[in-house]
Amino acid sequence: MTEKLSQSHAEREYIPGLGKNFLTPLYDVAHHVFGLRPIHQTMIRLAELRDGHRVLDVGCGTGNLLRTTGQQHRNVDLVGLDPDPKALARAERKARRVGLTVRLDRGFAQELPYREGSFDRVFSSLMLHHLDSASREALLAEVRRVLRPDGLLVLADPVFDEHGHDHGHGRGRRQAGMRGRMGEQMRGNVGDAVSRRIAAAGFTVEPTRTMALRIGGRVGIELAHPSGSGRK
Repeated sequence: MTEKLSQSHAEREYIPGLGKNFLTPLYDVAHHVFGLRPIHQTMIRLAELRDGHRVLDVGCGTGNLLRTTGQQHRNVDLVGLDPDPKALARAERKARRVGLTVRLDRGFAQELPYREGSFDRVFSSLMLHHLDSASREALLAEVRRVLRPDGLLVLADPVFDEHGHDHGHGRGRRQAGMRGRMGEQMRGNVGDAVSRRIAAAGFTVEPTRTMALRIGGRVGIELAHPSGSGRK
């Protein structure tokens, strides 16, 4: 089931998964065309999930990562959060079709509606670049708050070099549309900017793993442990 937002939260602006609300029904088509399934499989493997783990997917969209996680790990507690009610409705239907129990909440990454230290793992898949700089900092602070001391953040987002190239398919390409609001947010993903931002939020970050999408360039996968957790 999904929880309702307060009116003030409901009116807050957000960018849907494909940029426009009317494109939400095409999200799952894009997931296949861009080749996101291997990204999700890698994120799940790196998370090293165990029975009883409580897992949060921030910006869960239509629930592809949650569904794949639940199909591979039936004894974990799955929670998804997204501001888009249409995406959450699709996620709920997809989980039901494969017999999964998933808690789906409508809310914003900058103000996670969960208690401190209540999750073993937090996923974020191709969502960070939708946020401005202040919102990214708020998201990471909130993730740090809701993770248990021995928890783990697994975050995937596009990565570009210092010239704004994504090097998709073996050759450098200047990323189209690096202009305006989204362009400025994309520039926050140049080089090691994402890993440095995560570290500044109080995490110990492992070396970035990069994977190529079928189309659209590269994705960096970050693994980050709350600093001071003592985890090796």
